[in-house]
Amino acid sequence: MIDFHTHTFNSDGELIASELAARAAAAGYRALAITDHVDESNMEEVIEQTLRFTASYKGGRVKVVPGVEITHVAPEAIGPLAARARKLGAKIVVCHGETIVEPVEAGTNSAAIRAGVDILAHPGLVSAEDAVLAAKAGVYFEITSRKGHSLTNGHVAAAARKHGVGLIVNTDTHSPGDLITVDTARRVAIGANMTEEEFKIARKNAETLLEKILG
Repeated sequence: MIDFHTHTFNSDGELIASELAARAAAAGYRALAITDHVDESNMEEVIEQTLRFTASYKGGRVKVVPGVEITHVAPEAIGPLAARARKLGAKIVVCHGETIVEPVEAGTNSAAIRAGVDILAHPGLVSAEDAVLAAKAGVYFEITSRKGHSLTNGHVAAAARKHGVGLIVNTDTHSPGDLITVDTARRVAIGANMTEEEFKIARKNAETLLEKILG
């Protein structure tokens, strides 16, 4: 399992980074990204703490990638924050998309795609226009196993299929029980009306993104 969307105590997760990595390794993960929630107020501190952990964890049983999830900020702030996150050392930038279960500001999906984030997390009832934009920009859409956010997985998968957007299955882990196996990821994908072949492609997308991150 490669999972690009997880959280620790540095935002609203239940685990410190070392326990998250240990539990992921025990669950058979190959790699995970720590993508704690950030905005203008905490980005530097969160990235610094994540980098401190990833530096100390070299040689661990699971590859841990430092990242961020830009969350609940004004759409016009997403671009500058994404650029700043990369400059500070984030290897992957996720943006909290327009899920239907939270009051995310309209225009967030479009702004995130235009900012060139790596993954648009739980993009909700994403528009055809934004799907077209994401396909051109090479921004992945997330199929999520997280309760609530997963309600629109079927719509996201259909939009991605129609407009050629790459998909990646993530967990949005906040607690130990959120980590999943590859088989559970497959079930989530099939539940979103993805085919077996589409799930295989989504796994390949994760491999491709990991290789890009690791250089």
